[in-house]
Amino acid sequence: MTFAKEQASVARHVTITGTRSITGESELPGLFDDYLRPFTAPDAHFYLGGAAGIDTAALNWLADRCQASLTVVVPCAVADQPAAAVASIRRWQDTGRLVEVVELGADRLGTAAYHARNRWMVDRSGFVIGFPRGSEPTSGTWYTVNYAAEQGKPRLVVPV
Repeated sequence: MTFAKEQASVARHVTITGTRSITGESELPGLFDDYLRPFTAPDAHFYLGGAAGIDTAALNWLADRCQASLTVVVPCAVADQPAAAVASIRRWQDTGRLVEVVELGADRLGTAAYHARNRWMVDRSGFVIGFPRGSEPTSGTWYTVNYAAEQGKPRLVVPV
């Protein structure tokens, strides 16, 4: 594969990051229609964090509405995720919608493990879409968006 083809391929790899604390969940499908759908070409590949909140909502929306490839990445193991997230991951695994589930095997959940997961996803992506709640610079979503900026990758921020 030539460098140009590799870069074009990576550009269609998108990381989704967002708050675990969502309100107004009924508004998310509209936000996803507006801000995710434009990137859902059949050759697109999405990386999602596998946590509760935006991660699970975006996974469900993408798996149900597009043919793009989907990879879920968790810091430890799927079993360590919240019950709703585990159920969603298993559901889409069982239907064959997930291309891959990556368990990074961290010793324990915590900020360092989540940041490592988010860097792993961004490093494999050409674009990041963040759904932060507020502007708190210490949130994981902002960490991820800022990490993408440091890597020179385009970002789209959609406050929720």
